[in-house]
Amino acid sequence: MKKSALKWLTTVPVALTLAFSLAACGGGAGDTSSAKSTDALAGSDQVSLDKYTTADVIPLDSVKKDELGLTTPGIISVGTLSDAPPNIFLKDGVFTGYDNELLRAMAAKLDLKVEFKSTDFSALLAQVENKQFDVGSSSISTTDARRKNVGFTNGYDFGYMAVVAKTDSPIKGFADLTDKTRIAVVQGTVQDDYVTNTLGLQAVRFADYNTAYANLKNGQVDAWVAPSQQATGQVKDGDGTAIAEEIVNTQNFTAYAVNSQNKALTDALNSALDAVIADGTWSKLTKEWYPTRPMPADWTPGSKAVTVPKA
Repeated sequence: MKKSALKWLTTVPVALTLAFSLAACGGGAGDTSSAKSTDALAGSDQVSLDKYTTADVIPLDSVKKDELGLTTPGIISVGTLSDAPPNIFLKDGVFTGYDNELLRAMAAKLDLKVEFKSTDFSALLAQVENKQFDVGSSSISTTDARRKNVGFTNGYDFGYMAVVAKTDSPIKGFADLTDKTRIAVVQGTVQDDYVTNTLGLQAVRFADYNTAYANLKNGQVDAWVAPSQQATGQVKDGDGTAIAEEIVNTQNFTAYAVNSQNKALTDALNSALDAVIADGTWSKLTKEWYPTRPMPADWTPGSKAVTVPKA
């Protein structure tokens, strides 16, 4: 397996503003239409988004639960995915994974409960902004384009991107993807954007990770560009597939989505995130869910005021 630092291209095609319903502007599972910018997330800016990290947070004990604008008082309703281990998935009927367990720990700091419901990623951000969910939990990369339509907390994770191919495939990394390659992506993700707008290639779009990977295994597509965490969770011994290359992307940290007008909830979650970082919970969960993953030296979670405890 190859691992290299991601070298983003400095220019991307001009993209149109992201519509709330990506399903309306792109095809569904297996769509092989031409790669128009409106079919994907409208061009991420490819530069560091550290400018959005807050300098500090409000005191945890100053949070007023009755002013958080929750759909149901005392409960954070969360839209998430059911098929993207190790981040967000269902196990024995219970939503779990790194992102969701971290959010549970944050909610506990606020003395709130969480209620998870499954949805498609392509609809999630619109559902949060339309207040169908209070929070979106799906290892969401925080691009400028997305910030036009929804709000975000501070970052709790960084991004890896992977290309997955058959073990006997000539595709051994991102450099091997061409206009002849049938490339699977999950619709509306930054991987969809990267393939479409940065690489300038056609994408075969699917509604979920399970379907995208299944189509790689059965030969309907040649490669799958995916978040590395989800690729790791999907690829199993005996599948005849392998993660050909992983690249680090710390330009767009991952965060929880919140309604853009709900500053009180965003502030509360940022305070809770700093609290679980400071008490070691974030480090414990990160080690539990990513036991072998290296941490980029130039990235830390939460606000600029919090310190990650030394191991």
